[in-house]
Amino acid sequence: MTINYDYYRIFYAVAQCRSFTRAAEVLKNNQPNITRCMKNLEQELGCKLFHRSNRGITLTPEGQRLYRRVAAAVEELQLGEEEIRQDGSLESGTLSISASEAALHMVLLDKLSAFRVQYPGVHLRITNETTPQAIERLRNGESDFAVITAPQITDRTLQQTELLRFREVPVCGPAYSEIATRRCTLADLARYPLVCIGQDTSTYAFYQSFFTSNGVTFRADVEAATMDQILPMIEHGLGIGFYPEKLVAPKIARGELFCIPLDLSVPERAITLVEDISRPRSTAMKAIREMICGKG
Repeated sequence: MTINYDYYRIFYAVAQCRSFTRAAEVLKNNQPNITRCMKNLEQELGCKLFHRSNRGITLTPEGQRLYRRVAAAVEELQLGEEEIRQDGSLESGTLSISASEAALHMVLLDKLSAFRVQYPGVHLRITNETTPQAIERLRNGESDFAVITAPQITDRTLQQTELLRFREVPVCGPAYSEIATRRCTLADLARYPLVCIGQDTSTYAFYQSFFTSNGVTFRADVEAATMDQILPMIEHGLGIGFYPEKLVAPKIARGELFCIPLDLSVPERAITLVEDISRPRSTAMKAIREMICGKG
C-alpha cells in the first residue's frame, strides 16, 4: 500500500487541535479539504479514527493507537529539522579532523582556537596521526579533513590545498654539541646516531630520499612514535635529528639545543589540507575550511 504522508501530517494536526477548523488554520488549508482527507484516510484504513460531536473531535481507540505511532514519527522529524537548522547556523554539529603533529602545531592550533571562539556549539574531534594514517582515516570517511605534511597523493578524489611551507634544520643536544661548531655534510651527520619518526611516515620517506639523492645512506638509529618525542630524545643525548626551524627556535635560543650548520639546505616541505571532493561539505566544514585556508 502506498503511504500518503500528507494524510498523517493532517491527522496529527487534527488530533492535536481536536478540531478540523483549527487544524486547517494551523496547516494554512481549508476545512473541507481537511475533512475530505481524513475521510479518505479512514476509508483506506477501514476504521473510524474520530468521534465527531458538538463539543469537538476525540480519537477512537483505533485513532489513539495510530496517534501514538504518528506522533512519535512527527516529533522525530521535527527534532531532525531542528538539528539541521542548528547545524546550518553552526550552533551545533561535529567536525572531525586528522592532523599530523607538524600541521597541528604550525597551522591548526591557532585556527581551531579562533573557530571555537566564533562557533562554540560545534564539537571538534581532533586525532593526531602520521600522514599515512590521516589519509587513511579520510579515505574511510572517519575524518572530514586531513591536515598533514604533504606527500604526493595520486587518488583523484582527494584534493590538496597548500597552507604553509616550512624548512627543518638538524639539531643536537649537549652530548653532541661539538658537531654544531663546524659546517657539516650529510655524510658527517650519518656518522652520528639519527633520531626520526618511524618508517611508515612521510617524514622518514622524505629524509630517506633527501640523503639518498645526495649519495648518503639514511638510517634512523632511534625511531620515535610521534614527532613530539623527537626533541626530548635529542635533548637527552639519544642522537641528532631534524625538526621544523620555527618550532625548535626557542630551545636553540635558550641554549638547550644546538643547530648544526649544514653545507646544503634541507628542501622545503609543505603542510596541506586534504579533502575528499566526492563527499559534500557541511556548513561547519565550509566554515572551518574558509578559516584554515583563508578562502572558500
